[in-house]
Amino acid sequence: MNERVIFHCDANSFFASVEVANNPELKNKPVAVSGNPKTRTGIILTKNEVAKKYGVQTGEVIWQAKLKCPNLVCLPPHHKVYEQYSKKLRAIYEKYTDKVEAFGVDECWLDVTDTLKFFGDKIALADRIRNEVRETLGITISVGISFGKLLAKLGSDLKKPDATTVLDYSNYKKIVYPMPVNSIIGVGRKLTLRFNKLGVFTLGDITRLPDNILKKKFGIIGLDIKQKLLGNDFEPVRNCEDIAPPKSIGNGTTTIKDIYSRQEIKDVVIALCEEVASRLRSQNFNASSLSVTLKTAEFKYFHDTIRLDHPTNSALNLSTFAMQVVDGIWEYNTAVRAIRICSYNLSKTTNSQICMFDNLKNSSLNACIDSLRKKYGYYALAPANLICPTTLDLSKVEV
Repeated sequence: MNERVIFHCDANSFFASVEVANNPELKNKPVAVSGNPKTRTGIILTKNEVAKKYGVQTGEVIWQAKLKCPNLVCLPPHHKVYEQYSKKLRAIYEKYTDKVEAFGVDECWLDVTDTLKFFGDKIALADRIRNEVRETLGITISVGISFGKLLAKLGSDLKKPDATTVLDYSNYKKIVYPMPVNSIIGVGRKLTLRFNKLGVFTLGDITRLPDNILKKKFGIIGLDIKQKLLGNDFEPVRNCEDIAPPKSIGNGTTTIKDIYSRQEIKDVVIALCEEVASRLRSQNFNASSLSVTLKTAEFKYFHDTIRLDHPTNSALNLSTFAMQVVDGIWEYNTAVRAIRICSYNLSKTTNSQICMFDNLKNSSLNACIDSLRKKYGYYALAPANLICPTTLDLSKVEV
């Protein structure tokens, strides 16, 4: 069996790079895409290479970034433009293989095992794709090459910007095993702390943990990570026409001002549940679980999940369940600045399958609402208590 050749193509500083590509006068200037300070979202979302040299960091507030870089150009995000560039990127990738799996708007895995013979060796092909992206779109990508998706993704992170990195069977252990456990996708802060408590600090340490301990402490996730680090990564790259069903559908927002009362929180919850329910129905899903996350003005998080009495895609039902969660975790004595609603345990439904709790009248009403929103725009209709919202701007609610 021939060794698989998997590329991971990662657009460098994607949002900021697109802004510069669309605005030639910004070339060689420090540029950042940021939130809006007036609506409490004034943080750096991404920055270009010039801004990085000044020490500008993703996640810091704008005024801190400008202390480091007074000439920093801060721009609001233009998501439709980013989506257009994302589609153009995939179109380039699909010229070289039909096995292209998107990972967000700016990253893709490519399986070129079967098509590599038409384009030369793997490094030459990666460089060819990088050059085409640069010349065609005016942005750059980094490419990681490996035998599996996990290490290909890691490879694209090792050299930036505009670089090609190979992690194959001949060299990956020497490079990868000394790296911290959080170097790979899937190992975040919480999982890192759990590994560290076991004395596991590097990726090589994971491979030396006995399977029984990994399974007991981390379940199948731990075993999967170990096998991939041992070189047994056979996870397929999906065909570009295959779309994996979502595991959850959620929505969140940062409020314009701090909110305290139950009614203020309920107004926000209803607006978020309207969006979640609309997206559930658009994809013919019902949800069986719902989570609510509240973030305070001091950036503390409160979170809980509820199993619903019945699967539903009704905004009324979702908001009712969501407020049950809120009432269970909140005492309405602290300022809230952000709320997120997320639906889980999704199951397919059809127009003929109407839950006994979501009666025919409500289902018909939802269908009518969806039809009107499709024709006149999402914000053409809103619940009566949100016609004049005081705590959020409906047009700014983001998925």
